[in-house]
Amino acid sequence: MKKRFFTLGAALMLAWSAWAEGMAKYVFYFIGDGMGVNQVNGTETYLAALEGRIGVKPLQFAQFPYTGLVTTYSATNGVTDSAAGGTALATGQKTKNGVLGMLKDQKTRISSIAERAKKSGRAVGVMTSVSVDHATPASFYAHVPDRNMYYEIGQDMLKAAFDFYGGSDFLQPTDKNNPQAPSLYVQSEQAGYTIARGYDDYEKKKNDAGKMILLQTEEASKKDRSRIPYALDRSGSDLTLRQITQAGIDFLTTQGEQGFFMMVEGGAIDWACHANDAAAMFHETEDLDQAVKVAYDFYRQHPDETLIVVTADHETGGLSLGIGPYEMHTQVLQNQKMSISNYSAEIRRLRETLKDQFTWDAVKQSLKENFGFWEQVQLSENQTQKLKKAYEHLQKGISENSKTLYQNDDELATVAKEILNKVACVGWQSGGHSNGYVPVFAVGVGAERFTGRMDNTDIPKKIAEIADYEEIK
Repeated sequence: MKKRFFTLGAALMLAWSAWAEGMAKYVFYFIGDGMGVNQVNGTETYLAALEGRIGVKPLQFAQFPYTGLVTTYSATNGVTDSAAGGTALATGQKTKNGVLGMLKDQKTRISSIAERAKKSGRAVGVMTSVSVDHATPASFYAHVPDRNMYYEIGQDMLKAAFDFYGGSDFLQPTDKNNPQAPSLYVQSEQAGYTIARGYDDYEKKKNDAGKMILLQTEEASKKDRSRIPYALDRSGSDLTLRQITQAGIDFLTTQGEQGFFMMVEGGAIDWACHANDAAAMFHETEDLDQAVKVAYDFYRQHPDETLIVVTADHETGGLSLGIGPYEMHTQVLQNQKMSISNYSAEIRRLRETLKDQFTWDAVKQSLKENFGFWEQVQLSENQTQKLKKAYEHLQKGISENSKTLYQNDDELATVAKEILNKVACVGWQSGGHSNGYVPVFAVGVGAERFTGRMDNTDIPKKIAEIADYEEIK
């Protein structure tokens, strides 16, 4: 009996020593999709401007003690897309744009750090503010030659058998090539997953669930299944990335004693950047920081066992902070009350509701209420005429909508956005990605390894070493 006690005690001491020697038991991997250096600095500049001062108000993750700069090119392109960028961050290997979890030959499968964590006995969670089958989260569990194979990606998600998934919904829950095939919801239940719709539903179901998929409510998905609402548009009943992260922590900590690996994506930062919507983007970056704060609270309770890494897959939009004059006026962006996507819908609603009363005066009142124009934000006569011209185009049926990767925005909303960006002195190079450096921030066990310049493929390799994840052969 004494011998058995000694053996058990020695095993526990050895396990404790392993963690104490610098292995991360709990790993948080945050990815701000499209979040370049200027997206972070711009958000901090905006938050300081709201306090009436020039400078920055640091985000939580930007205060982490170790920082670095990351290159993001793919195996085939100087500018990566999210599939190749996500695969690099997930697997430590470059691939072709559009490919997930495979080499550029689009045949050879490569294992992700999440799969390695699972093999090593850790609980694993993958979560995002967009759909669970989108490029970045899919990079951690899927192996497909084309990121648009959403149904197949959903099947790969279930095959990976991770413990927790969270996001807005499945983008394509049924097989468009085979209508008789079971939906991903049915397959999820067959694979042993409990599906929760919204945070309250998660709270009700979590104790009886072996594996969990947390999605937004069905009502929210009827409006837009591709992402949870922008932070700028969110109501009190909407699912948030902070809630998804908190649920992930709560659930994964019940899945055994070996710790966990969690990837959390702020996916809609990228969407706002594609639309050149500075106000929405700043709110999305701050929203990611709110999720990081949940992880940081966990870190403070487990400082000797936890690693938090925050980075991005690429920069989006070629964001510039300053457009000529040596000044910034980001505080004006607080007058934008909804995303440009939602304002486009608002204009359509107004037109349908007011019918013959949809006059320039009515539109002008709407612009005052939603952008502060002519009141908090003074406009030149030229800017006013641009808005009026966009209104006239709308009335004549010759409006030229602005189509970006994820949005199709009304001309009037687009002109309003462009004017507000210019007043704020925020510039955009494009509606696509760029090759700009992205940052990496780290705190906790092994965080000192995330400094200086590195490639995106270096990050998962470092994490795997710090957490002692097994290779998959």
